[in-house]
Amino acid sequence: MSRDLCVEVPAIPVYRIRWADTRRELDAAYGLRRAVFCEEQQLFAGDDRDAIDDVAQLLVALRTDPDLPAEPGEVVGTVRIHESEPGVWYGSRLAVAAPYRRQGRIGATLIRLAVSSAHALGCRRFLAHVQTQNVPLFRRLHWATLQEEVLLGRSHHLMEADLNHYPPCHTPLSGLVIEERRAP
Repeated sequence: MSRDLCVEVPAIPVYRIRWADTRRELDAAYGLRRAVFCEEQQLFAGDDRDAIDDVAQLLVALRTDPDLPAEPGEVVGTVRIHESEPGVWYGSRLAVAAPYRRQGRIGATLIRLAVSSAHALGCRRFLAHVQTQNVPLFRRLHWATLQEEVLLGRSHHLMEADLNHYPPCHTPLSGLVIEERRAP
């Protein structure tokens, strides 16, 4: 005798990576940057904001629980981009909240959307000063080191993205969606 059992499989949380467009998202992104760059890494005292924030576009990674669709997503990652001169863009202040770093794809997807959305806006070169511990990630994402340098007392690499691997994204407000990895 066979008995059919219905087993409810929990919905998988998703991450939407997109340009920030609400005050709540901006405030949460700045708060995450303070937590990472001021408290955790102690690169800045009190706040990491600077003049670039006045012209930069912030991107956020929002964790959304499908079981709570009406709830706004929690900001668990951020990066900013800006055009320093015509066609030359920089990414900076890439931060992922500590509990979400093991996801493995949040930072990479933030980088992908950052470069691809700048590419859609006429970017011919995309650069970033990358902390040495993050260089392997950037190399896997088709970035090359131009030079090594010390910034804020830490070893960094000035790196450039290979734009051939970043097709233009014309919908950065919709962004990209990735599923949370399930535990093995």
